[in-house]
Amino acid sequence: MKLVVQVKLLPTPDEAAALEATLGACNTAASDVAVMAREIGCYRNYDLRRHAYHGIKDDYGLGAQAAQHVIKKVADVYKTLAGNLKAGNYGKPGSKRRRKVETNPIMFRWDAAQPYDARMLSWRHDARVVSIWTVQGRLKQVAFTGSPDQIKAVETHPVGESDLVHRDGMWFLYATVEVDEPQVYEPDGFLGVDMGIANIAYDSDDTRYAGTKLNGYRRRQQRLRKRLQEKDTKSAKRLLARRRRKETRHTANINHTIAKSIVTEAARTGRGIAVEKLTGIRDRVRLRKPQRVTLHSWAFQQLGAFLVYKARRAGVPLVQVDPRYTSQTCAACGYRDKRNRPNQETFICRSCGVVAHADHNAARNIASRGVVSWGAVNRPHAA
Repeated sequence: MKLVVQVKLLPTPDEAAALEATLGACNTAASDVAVMAREIGCYRNYDLRRHAYHGIKDDYGLGAQAAQHVIKKVADVYKTLAGNLKAGNYGKPGSKRRRKVETNPIMFRWDAAQPYDARMLSWRHDARVVSIWTVQGRLKQVAFTGSPDQIKAVETHPVGESDLVHRDGMWFLYATVEVDEPQVYEPDGFLGVDMGIANIAYDSDDTRYAGTKLNGYRRRQQRLRKRLQEKDTKSAKRLLARRRRKETRHTANINHTIAKSIVTEAARTGRGIAVEKLTGIRDRVRLRKPQRVTLHSWAFQQLGAFLVYKARRAGVPLVQVDPRYTSQTCAACGYRDKRNRPNQETFICRSCGVVAHADHNAARNIASRGVVSWGAVNRPHAA
């Protein structure tokens, strides 16, 4: 399986200037190619090369590989845009926002990430430096650093394509490495995981990952952003710029911690993991207005993605199940009634009288559906 490893570059001022010029040239070329693609209606990578390759290579001083990556980057962005349009993420056909996206060409920031392949980037792990192509020539002694795990990953595993990234005045390489994926074992049952807002996650073992502190933290950050935006001074804008990724990093750290804990418990007990399908969660969940900001700002998809890749790395089976009615169905007797859940926390079965935490009951239903789903796929002819 493929993992993305972040390492930090430590360029000298002259090397940093060369890297900056490289990103500027590549992204200016990408913006020009995007305009050309929109004008001629050509969006496929190989077709677009016939129209753009020689022009951007000569006009911007790009190498052959860099020019091809620029064109592929444009084609990939338009492909993503087409997928978002098809999914309705830019509004209904004919809406103002959708018309703007459909008619205007895509433009790239000067410091948007630029892909590098093995011909443009090589690693010297003994000296901990990289040799990297730039528009001002090849830089052969750019130092890099990272955590012990990151350094070990790029040293011991094959490195594929990497992205050169400039962020907050620092330079990074996001390297794709190929790691061995363990064989998935036959699970002895499933650990169900219910995701929510009051509780970020609640599993079928009655372990709760409460969201009270995190939601309070996010509300404080929201109030602080509002005050700084209203102040509208240079110092306030600088503080906003410094804090813009703080909440994102905090959320990602919590998601990593929760996902690791769930995968570790499943592996320890020889079970698989069953989670609800998160596709369309924002459309099917109905909430009061004060709760909508929390719903739309919480990274459900990120937590689900962390569970998937951590489970794959550990060889833990993971299935996604239909979450409909899991909060209304009794995990003990199977009776379903929306009145079984009188409030957010409580589940009281109107048939058998079972009383439980609503999220725990839902997690148990998800675990049961995980068993059925796994059996249907992996043992379809079992008696």
